[in-house]
Amino acid sequence: MNKRTQSIASLFASRPPETGELSADNPTRAARVPSGSVRSMKDSFSQVERENEALRQSLTDGARILEIDPALVDPSPFADRFPDDEDTSSIDALTSSIRENGQEVPVLLRRHPADPSRYQTAFGHRRVRAARILARPVRAVVREMDDDALAVAQGLENAARQDLTFIERAVFAARLEDQGQGRAVIQRALAIDKAEASKLLAIARSIPPDILSWIGRAPKIGRGRWQALAELAGTADALERIRRHLAATGATPAGSDERFTAALRAGAPAAATASERSILALHSGRRIAALMARGRDARLVIDRSLGADFADFLADRLPALYEDYAATRGEPNPPPRADGTTETERKDG
Repeated sequence: MNKRTQSIASLFASRPPETGELSADNPTRAARVPSGSVRSMKDSFSQVERENEALRQSLTDGARILEIDPALVDPSPFADRFPDDEDTSSIDALTSSIRENGQEVPVLLRRHPADPSRYQTAFGHRRVRAARILARPVRAVVREMDDDALAVAQGLENAARQDLTFIERAVFAARLEDQGQGRAVIQRALAIDKAEASKLLAIARSIPPDILSWIGRAPKIGRGRWQALAELAGTADALERIRRHLAATGATPAGSDERFTAALRAGAPAAATASERSILALHSGRRIAALMARGRDARLVIDRSLGADFADFLADRLPALYEDYAATRGEPNPPPRADGTTETERKDG
């Protein structure tokens, strides 16, 4: 058992004999792993499985389970979900199950560091919520945990259950870092390597919180499309277009995946229109080039029929054209270099 497995296993003392699953919310499934090589995926899968087995084994001797008023239980300080977009049907199903069969698996709590009369959830927040709905005590195991251990325990259960979407994992990583957790803790909590942690954090920090909140969980959207949106969000024009769409749409009933698609579409630059193109032609009407302007950018496309010779000819004369342009605007000529030439003359050969 490695050091990481030992630290996770020490969070628990035991489990009741009738308990066979780590989580009551979902059956145990294959661990979520980052995209990458097959070997990396296999290693991540094996590591999470080993740790889950260590947790289950550490619960075999019978833990002391307390019944706690759910009103005294606060969420984890490291939010890992988009609460406004949670599937209420799953909560309804869990509540019905606990009403009929009781709460079979305890939640894991710690004493609130700022108020010993209260608790914080390491995992099992849905069971706490169901107990609150049913107005009955929540069955819990209480352990002493610092922030690092809490983050790792919370992330480990989510890795085993596979119920966090890509962007929830990215935002969870950012929230951990914002609250002072190091990269090593983030990697342990999400069962990922250093490179994957950097990618998650980069995407979470590239997209403003208001846009993330508006989109929500986006369960069908993977890293590639979130990366595309993050790149768009790095430009002021794209951000303005996305926010205009948000303002025009408001609180939409569309699903989270559809909201993501709408935001990505709104942020993408529109195709050049006829008004953004200027056709350069001779008096005879022969086309020689097209000037395309969009925002601060401009692109000159030489007509293919003129070949590369005309492009070379134009490039040779651009420095002189720029100096004529600068003179009409009253701009000073470039200062001479040590060899007596100007920067423009040097580039002109």
